Amino acid sequence: MSTYSLSSFADDFSGFTAEYSKRVAYFSMEFAIHQPLKTYSGGLGFLAGSHLRGAYALKQNLIGVGILWKYGYYDQIRKADQTMDVLFMEKHYGFLIKLNVTVQVLINNAPVWVGAYYLPPSVFGTAPLFLLTTDLPQNDYLAQTITHRLYDPNPETRIAAYTVLGIGGAKLLDALNLTPDVYHLNESHPLPLAFYLYSKFSSVEAVKERVVFTTHTPEEAGNPQSDIRLLDRMGFFYYLPLDKVRSLTGVEGDAFNHALGALRLARLSNAVSVMHEKISNTMWKHTPDISPIIHITNAQSQVYWADTSFIEAAKTDNDEFLKHKKSDWKKELFEVVADQTGEMYDPNILTIVWARRLTGYKRADLLLNDMERFERLISNTRYPIQLIWAGKPYPYDYVGISQFDRLVHLSKRYVNCSVLVGYELSLSKMLKRGGDVWLNTPRITHEASGTSGMTAIMNGALLCSTNDGWVPEFAMNGQNAFILPEADVDTPTHEQDDFDAKNLFDYLENKILPLYYETPDAWWTTVKAGINEISPRFDALRLATEYYERLYKS
Repeated sequence: MSTYSLSSFADDFSGFTAEYSKRVAYFSMEFAIHQPLKTYSGGLGFLAGSHLRGAYALKQNLIGVGILWKYGYYDQIRKADQTMDVLFMEKHYGFLIKLNVTVQVLINNAPVWVGAYYLPPSVFGTAPLFLLTTDLPQNDYLAQTITHRLYDPNPETRIAAYTVLGIGGAKLLDALNLTPDVYHLNESHPLPLAFYLYSKFSSVEAVKERVVFTTHTPEEAGNPQSDIRLLDRMGFFYYLPLDKVRSLTGVEGDAFNHALGALRLARLSNAVSVMHEKISNTMWKHTPDISPIIHITNAQSQVYWADTSFIEAAKTDNDEFLKHKKSDWKKELFEVVADQTGEMYDPNILTIVWARRLTGYKRADLLLNDMERFERLISNTRYPIQLIWAGKPYPYDYVGISQFDRLVHLSKRYVNCSVLVGYELSLSKMLKRGGDVWLNTPRITHEASGTSGMTAIMNGALLCSTNDGWVPEFAMNGQNAFILPEADVDTPTHEQDDFDAKNLFDYLENKILPLYYETPDAWWTTVKAGINEISPRFDALRLATEYYERLYKS
């Protein structure tokens, strides 16, 4: 691969629309740009990729900064009995440009060289993206491994990756004369850059003037805490004295909360839905000296995810086109189902899809709470169904993996149940196009936003969901989606699960299946209502515009 100077791509950094001329650097651990570029795990990356597409379409002066993970996230494969296995395989990208620039970051008091690759806007239609790497010959092997695996299970490696992203990314932009006006932390992972900025300007006000922060989850896994002395030793704080770190962040004990540090060093923060804003402000209401938390609801790029002819057919009530297109998409998806599982699906049968990251609160196995009703649903000859699950748990989330494996073993008993591996951008699009019903089953208040339902709706899937995340801002129950009654969040989780499972079965058996089979015109009226109402409110153009207007310019 050739090495280039960024001056060869000067046109990529000019010609911006006047209202979007303020330069923003968008730091994220993952970017889901397109299937060939494996730098994402799930929703955070899907959101970041769509944000870069929206920024490019609007000619915004925004650049992305991430990490080029040598082994990606992981490749989801199967063991001999079809249960899940994890494969880490080197990735190579001929479409990335290696830049002739390196910067140095101190990790564990040792110098680590950080190089960069560049993804020009012309390749996939995104804002310019810089991807950092420590996989360089001038680093020892341990330093090279910092950018090998996204979300490495070793805590020191993860801390080192955060430090490379935040400090290495900021230094890279300085070296390229692309120093931004605003540094946007997409989650708390790049927080070390705030300490780099403090060292540079010697003023917490100067840091806050430049830093904004997006929090994506109320879940503990998304709000990590680390031993403050370990962070200090690793260089997370840019080797500022610990007393100064405590003074800047207000942290008194030994546990450093990354999200709290970001909230205290940003001038403004945002949650990712109206509901998440309320939850976040409740979570932090007793915490002094944090930035205000507003909401900017997540969205996805309709240009990337949807078929223009399908969207237009929904607007003009061309039902015949919609039906034929949906049938063709189902046939394409069912080729994948047959290839992976040996099951032959029928495009005339209602197909239900559950697909997203596998983790406990999302409840992929909610339908298994009542096996008697599940058996009745899956064997219904009057209203037959086909059921597909897909999703990638974190590679060392053994609870999520065991849930996947349970579904695999269950699916072997039925010709109309399948579990697919490889839930990445390509398969995600196929599932959304081929699914008739998109199940979304998180426990209420646990899903900050979620976006899979947005893109499923764009492709003519009917959303059936709990009323969590972004859903309350969109759904009109029975008109453009089906929304389950809300469980009491103060009851034990098993009671919430039983309540939601009962209502899910009731909705499927008594509302959704009869609608599909008995009144197909009404079915398509409901589907079209979803398609027509999902945009522009949940399109990335609105998202990118709102970030400039509400977060960057304020």
